[in-house]
Amino acid sequence: MRVLKQKKLYEGQRDQMQQQVFNMEQASFATENLRDTIVTVEAMQLANKELKSQYKKVNIDKIEDLQDEMADLLEQANDVQETLGRTYGLPEDVDEADLEAELEALGDELLFEDEETPSYLQDGATVPEFPETNDLSDPNKKQEVKLDEYGLPEAPMKTT
Repeated sequence: MRVLKQKKLYEGQRDQMQQQVFNMEQASFATENLRDTIVTVEAMQLANKELKSQYKKVNIDKIEDLQDEMADLLEQANDVQETLGRTYGLPEDVDEADLEAELEALGDELLFEDEETPSYLQDGATVPEFPETNDLSDPNKKQEVKLDEYGLPEAPMKTT
């Protein structure tokens, strides 16, 4: 029985120690959290101060004036492009549908014209022949021309 009492006493002390360790960890965590919060607040204050000093350098009226100037310049550029794009010698009231119809009629006329077939596309066209001689010194002497796998004459081999 005495051993059981001692065991219970030790278990109680162990539970107390575990609770104390837990409490110390919680306090340490809270302290660390508070330090992080202080650093965060200081960073926010510094950023706020920096933003205020930067905004003092910005003049919203100047920005709006600059935007207005840019809009005016773009409008002037459009006017210049419009002026350069004017047509000369064409009436202002040209109907696009009439132009399309006229273009289509011209295309139909071109289809009905008989074009002469080029000689190289006509049936029975003569195909040029390859020379059968490789020896230029004697034009009467004929030699057989060897062809490669593509049907082209092979280059003569140079012998030394």
